Parts: sequence; structure tokens; C-alpha cells
Amino acid sequence: MGTIQNSKTYTGKELDNIFFRPMLVGNNAEAIGIRVLYNMPVPTSVHVFRSEGNILQEYDRGWSGSENNSHQQKDITMHKIKAEKSFAAVDYFNTVYESLVCNSDINLEDLTGTELEAAETELFRRAIAESLRTMMWVGQEGVGDYSLFDGLLTRAYADEEAIACDISEFEVTPENITKIFDRMWAESNPELKVLKGEGHLAFFVSSDMYEAYELWLDQHGSDAAYLDMSTGRRELYYHGIQVIDMNVTQHLPIAVREQVSYIFLTDRRNLVLAVNTSDYPGSEVRMWYNADEMENRQRATFLAGCDIIDGKLITRGEN
Repeated sequence: MGTIQNSKTYTGKELDNIFFRPMLVGNNAEAIGIRVLYNMPVPTSVHVFRSEGNILQEYDRGWSGSENNSHQQKDITMHKIKAEKSFAAVDYFNTVYESLVCNSDINLEDLTGTELEAAETELFRRAIAESLRTMMWVGQEGVGDYSLFDGLLTRAYADEEAIACDISEFEVTPENITKIFDRMWAESNPELKVLKGEGHLAFFVSSDMYEAYELWLDQHGSDAAYLDMSTGRRELYYHGIQVIDMNVTQHLPIAVREQVSYIFLTDRRNLVLAVNTSDYPGSEVRMWYNADEMENRQRATFLAGCDIIDGKLITRGEN
């Protein structure tokens, strides 16, 4: 067998359960590093309640309570988008077959349609997840390859209140990286610092900053550092705050890539990616073989958007 010719279409429950839900909920959503809203009603609104003021009072008869909760709501603009890929038939089969070879539970002498379908689905799902993640960070509407909607970096630049920390005096080096983190923390809002104990704060950094911090850790000769140099690090933390590589430098224009370093310090719940497949009538995933062109094609249509809930809690710096 050198081609895969069975057509597959996912809509409704299949689209949700087989294709998108495994990509956007649970551990996979956590891997994206921010808050993911999947199949929330359109228009998609994010609600935040914060308790303000002292609610303790002297015990007495009657009701003297006041409304101490501040309610903030922000609507996320959802965009109709599609994802498409095509492969030469032989190349497509080889790519899918390679993913099957890596699975020890597969009998390669008796491949069923279900096994091939699962491999095809995973191939397309990974491509969509990576494109969504990149669009979420570097998207700029109408500009460049990622132009469907404004990403989080674009939105932060447009929000003057988000630019609350100047680190331009620091060159991004292992010697300076902790000074940058300390400056970010020192100039952060008190409201943000209070949230540290909840475990959701994160430094979102460009790859050069992430690598500089890794080198800084390597230079400090503890047993743990030597172990990390041998086995690698799954996660980095600075003073209990996770350091996350946005991993988007390669998608920036070369002129920008060489001049700008990014760093956010925020509660990761303030950064939201929303995806919807239930409120858009045309939402579907199709995979089919085009005999005329002798190629396999994949297409997905759905709604997506992202936003920053509270720009005041986000800081940005350049080197």
C-alpha cells in the first residue's frame, strides 16, 4: 500500500471528542502555558471576580454587608479561520506510516482503517496546535504569515498600561538575567505579587532569555545543577515562579528577532486562548485523497481568538 485514499469527515460530537478536545483540554491545555477556553458560548466572555476590602464586622443584628466583589468581564473577539495542508500521496503515506512504526502495539502486517485514521488525525492535530500556539503569541492582523488576528505580544504593545518595566539597560546575558527578573518583580503591581502563593505566576520569556537563565543555573555548581546539565530540565523556576520559553523567536521578522527580547511577568490566567467548534455551523475537519492531483489533503474550520484579561498585570521589556 503506497497511498491512503479513505475520506474522513469529523463534525459535531466527533469533531469535539476525537479531534479538538484531546488537543485543548487537560494536560495538553496546560502545556500551552496559559488559560484555554474551549467551546465556551459565542460571544465568548471571560469573567473575573476579585474580593476587595475588609468584610469582617462586629457582630450585631441586621445586615450591613456591602458589595465587596469587583466583577470584570471581557469579550474575546472570535475569528472564523481554517487550517489546510496537502501532501504528495506517497510522502503522506510514508509520514503516517512512520508514526505507526513508533507504536509497539501496532501490527504492521495488518493495518486497520482505525489505526491509519488515528495516525492521520494526530498528524494534523499537532500541526494545528502549533500554528494556534504561535498565532496566539505573534499574530498581527493583516501582517506577515500569522495575520488572522492579533496575538498577545501585539496586544501588549498596544496597551500602554502593560509596559510598566524598563529593562533596556540590561544586555541579555547569564550575568544579567536574574537582575532582569528581579527588576520585573520589584516594579510589579502589589495586586500581582499577592497572587504568587496561588502558583499561577510565570515569567514568559523569549528564547534568548530562557537560554541565558539556563546558563546562569549551569554556572552555579551545586549537585542539582550538575544533574540538570546531564539530564536536562523539564521546567525552570526563579524564586518559585516558573520561567516559560514562548518559543516564537523563529517566527519573528529577522530585523525584530535580532533586536528585541520579550519578557512577561503575569498570572497565566490573564492570558486567554479561546477555540470554538460548536457555535460555527461550518466547523469540521476533513481528510481526503485528491486523485487528480495525487495528493492527500486536510482541512479544518473553526473559531479562535485570544486576549489579555488585565493588561495592568503584564510587563514587557526590550534589550
